Amino acid sequence: MKRLAILDDYLHLALRSADWSVLEPHCRIDVIDRKLEVPDEAARVLEPYHILCHLRERTPMPRALLERLPNLAFMTVTGKAHRTLDMQAAAERGIVVSHVSSAVQGSSATPELAWGLILAAARHIAYEDRSVRAGYWQRTAGMVLEGKTLALLGLGRIGQRMAAIAQAFGMKVIAWSPNLTEEAAAACQVRRVDKDTLFAQADVLSIHVVLSERSRHLVGARELALMKPEALLVNTARGPIVDEEALVEALRRNRLAGAGLDVFEHEPLPADHPLTRMDNVVLTPHLGYATRETIAGFYQATVAGVAAYLAGKPVGLR
Repeated sequence: MKRLAILDDYLHLALRSADWSVLEPHCRIDVIDRKLEVPDEAARVLEPYHILCHLRERTPMPRALLERLPNLAFMTVTGKAHRTLDMQAAAERGIVVSHVSSAVQGSSATPELAWGLILAAARHIAYEDRSVRAGYWQRTAGMVLEGKTLALLGLGRIGQRMAAIAQAFGMKVIAWSPNLTEEAAAACQVRRVDKDTLFAQADVLSIHVVLSERSRHLVGARELALMKPEALLVNTARGPIVDEEALVEALRRNRLAGAGLDVFEHEPLPADHPLTRMDNVVLTPHLGYATRETIAGFYQATVAGVAAYLAGKPVGLR
């Protein structure tokens, strides 16, 4: 019987979100509910398994780990891609990788969280919550969003949803990305601007581009210096798009009013990280996609993907 591991089920939702019983005649199923250190701890724990089921990119799969998993034959991947999985190394070892959730419809989970972070940062909600619990009352004055400018770094599916919500708030919306055209922006009632103008005019900058070598540290010290001191930065995309050291410095020196961050250079965020000590920052633990509905869709697609593989008809191959 094959051994199957469900990785990174921190919230213990996997077995409740899909019917894994259809696989039980063929697989012994185990759930791993904690982060494994890569490569050594992961190699030791995962060595017996033939099938690994990933939840997004929580567990990296570099060559150094894959080469220490002699039994591994099949992996499922959820989300559009697993950027820390070495596909070449997997192919060289004959490991089949199935992108099982390509048919799962995108949801509003991430833009909804982004707006939660925007509102929390603009009105100092997390800080005032802590203050009330400590016996204080009304210690800050917030910012009204109506009439302000939302600057979108990226106008794909999520960026477009962000724009529609901003317009409901009565905000002006501008956008830039390397491939964005004026026509595509205008179709969303958004004004395309150049990169420097995006940062300079932003009252709220919200990041929605894909992480790649081209976008790594796309938001650095130079870009942050262009922003208004009363502006906010929100990142629900990927941590390395922002130069985290430069962001910390800008926040520390009050060159930026605040930030709402769901993603970080290194995850989980270390408890002693400078961001954890800043009252003008709202932090969430990469919750963008982490809703019951989205996770259930991922796990249901995973079960179907494993079943297809066991039937000799794997899906979502690239």
